[in-house]
Amino acid sequence: MSGANEKNFYKEYEVFSKKSNKLPLQHQFSLLAPNKEMALMMAQENFMRREDAIDIWVVAREDIRALTGEEKQVLTKRLDNKDYRNTKGYGYLRKLWREKEEKLKMLDEKEIMSWSEGRKG
Repeated sequence: MSGANEKNFYKEYEVFSKKSNKLPLQHQFSLLAPNKEMALMMAQENFMRREDAIDIWVVAREDIRALTGEEKQVLTKRLDNKDYRNTKGYGYLRKLWREKEEKLKMLDEKEIMSWSEGRKG
């Protein structure tokens, strides 16, 4: 078979597996095969005899749609205005807690006891 024919004969497939019903599918590896049936057989031989899995998926790479460069740019621009999701604004709380703790340490026993006497009257 010549190089050009080989390129048209083999397709790239992505193999995913699931180890239990509670776990999500995980990408395992890519492979070259002439058709989806052969790709499934190759995936089973190469993966399932080495690791436990309850399910295996084989997907032709050409059937997987990824974002285009333009779509990625639009998504990035859209996400740029999400600063409110960052929790960096709460850093001051540690300082406030330290200040409160220092004030509590400064209180003496007589002052604390005077609080309970003030409630009686």
